Amino acid sequence: MGQAIATSVLQRADLELTGIWQRGEDIDPLLAAADVLIDFSLPEATQDIIAAVVRHQKPLVCGVSGLDEQQLRLLERASAKVPLVFDRNMSIGIAVLERSVRDAAASLGDDFEVQVSEVHHVHKKDSPSGTALKLGEAIASSRGDIGTGKVRFEVERRGDVPGDHEVTMFSATEKLTFTHRVTTRQVFVDGAILAAQWVVEKAPGLYSMQDVSLGRPKS
Repeated sequence: MGQAIATSVLQRADLELTGIWQRGEDIDPLLAAADVLIDFSLPEATQDIIAAVVRHQKPLVCGVSGLDEQQLRLLERASAKVPLVFDRNMSIGIAVLERSVRDAAASLGDDFEVQVSEVHHVHKKDSPSGTALKLGEAIASSRGDIGTGKVRFEVERRGDVPGDHEVTMFSATEKLTFTHRVTTRQVFVDGAILAAQWVVEKAPGLYSMQDVSLGRPKS
């Protein structure tokens, strides 16, 4: 993802790539020259990156998956000092899907059972995916459930699938299905760059792609 983001930035006349950071290198010169940092590294690097953006008072876009509770708390604390977009999926379409299933679950209530199905490439480590959990959490919270225990998850790993997600809500008499399919990973690159452009002028706070999707200019 990092190389794909760098390539896309270099192709944009309105953006400038100030550098690419790798673990073990000094991140301070890069951040001193940058307006915003986009992080798609690994959870192991998260603490160093958060400390650096706070130190330099620079906005952060974080799309790292698999963060644990302690790392999420670090992000939350950092957001009191710098503007920060964190999301487990940088697709605008997923942001719209999340809003849609949240509204649908709240309207349909507990009479409808819910299943979240996801398919990803064979190399994806987290299962269910962060996006599937994100959708399950949105549904559970809209119905007042604690946790996602009432949401069933179905996981499949095959081929080189970038990411397919389907949410099905069903009763004894009807079924409602929401589907999102990624045709190219470029969607995550485009979303991350959009988030970086959006967050750079924002006040400190913890934002998501929901905020980006609702706040972006309409073409």
